Amino acid sequence: MQRRKFLTALGALGVSGFARATDQVLPLLAQAAPRTRTPDVIFVPTPDDVVNKMLEMAAVTAKDVVYDLGCGDGRIVITAAQRYGARGVGIDIDQERIREATENVGRAKVADKVKFIQGDLFEADISEATVVTLYLLTELNLRLRPKLMKDLRPGTRVVSHAFAMGDWKPERTEFVNGSSVYLWRIPQRKG
Repeated sequence: MQRRKFLTALGALGVSGFARATDQVLPLLAQAAPRTRTPDVIFVPTPDDVVNKMLEMAAVTAKDVVYDLGCGDGRIVITAAQRYGARGVGIDIDQERIREATENVGRAKVADKVKFIQGDLFEADISEATVVTLYLLTELNLRLRPKLMKDLRPGTRVVSHAFAMGDWKPERTEFVNGSSVYLWRIPQRKG
């Protein structure tokens, strides 16, 4: 009923051609609109002491570009920028998390070093990363592992809070207040 009233009003304004065009274009726009998946995990913030250990284990410096896949509120890349002067990129599929992370980076006054992208971490371009941080699940780490191996340069450090990578043994494991933190490096490519 609302649509009919709207189209009648448009017709009264002499724009019935617009209304017909809208009828044809809107279904096409709906088909072309990107479909965003729902998040694979619920947002649980990484405790600050674990964030610090992850960045310490990765030996982050001002020369690094830290990517946080599933960045949540942005705390890992914000801390990397504040403490080490690193550049950071946070990627999260959840629009609400990106909004929150953007507010946090503004308050932290490191917006010149950190950006956030709403997107699917399995499809994102992560090739510029020198450090990748994760707080996902083991099954998601395993799904992500081929992308890490393909997209990242040898020597890139990968740090995960709480969840391992199957048979890819970490270079180092630390424990912080009951949480495991794992570090790997992307190996040299064979051949």
